[in-house]
Amino acid sequence: MIEFDVELPGGPVLHAYDTGGDGFPVLWHHGTPNVGAPPAPLFADAERFGLRWLSYDRFGYGGSSASPGRDVASAAACSAAVADAAGVGRFAVVGHSGGGPHALACGALSPERVVAVVSVSGLAPYGAEGLDWFAGMAESGAASLRAAAAGRAAKVAFEASAGEQDPGFTSADWAALAGEWAWFESVVGPALGASGAVDDELAYVAEWGFDPADVVTPVLLVHGGRDRVVPVGHARWLARRCAGAELWVAEEEGHLSVLAGAASWVEWVRARWDEGVGR
Repeated sequence: MIEFDVELPGGPVLHAYDTGGDGFPVLWHHGTPNVGAPPAPLFADAERFGLRWLSYDRFGYGGSSASPGRDVASAAACSAAVADAAGVGRFAVVGHSGGGPHALACGALSPERVVAVVSVSGLAPYGAEGLDWFAGMAESGAASLRAAAAGRAAKVAFEASAGEQDPGFTSADWAALAGEWAWFESVVGPALGASGAVDDELAYVAEWGFDPADVVTPVLLVHGGRDRVVPVGHARWLARRCAGAELWVAEEEGHLSVLAGAASWVEWVRARWDEGVGR
């Protein structure tokens, strides 16, 4: 794993990661709260399908500068800067949970560079017409996002008083965390208390800076039917909004356990690359 810093115009820095090699490049967008190291449980699938992971800590996490007020759309320029620094032209993007909207931003705003988008357990825009945004969401997550919708001061106050919360994981999610996805401990721990977590949630409930309907690259939406962190209704809404998007729902899976099927969507990305769009 190579780690490096990318200085952006005006001085902010992104801390980035690159697994190296000559595989086709896929940029990972992490969830909330995580730092941005690429997903080690998927390294074996990456090797099997000839994939090279890139990623970065979003603003306010890990080694990246803080950027209060950032929007979801900012991920497009950040991803392009990381790809440039790594000597990469075109690439695919994969986002999990809060990383899903950031992956969609790349597809909408950098279509000349982004080959394909995979959003796993990802959010739809706040206030999306025809979507009951909080329906089926665990109480703790809904309370946190409602605080964000009330503004920065309310969100900061909520974080200071909330204490330990039930994340809304299913039994299958807890089983995933007890197995190979125990990896999450290595990326969640360093992100706890980071300013990036507050900025993430403020961005999710604000204007994203793009419309998912603007995504013109191939899109795959993957979701667990029993997800209580981001309910599956979000993916169903996005599937209607993104022209030509494919929707894969694993009916018995939750927010994390759905990652057990990752090999199939890594293979999907590989197929989009091999169709010639990545060359």
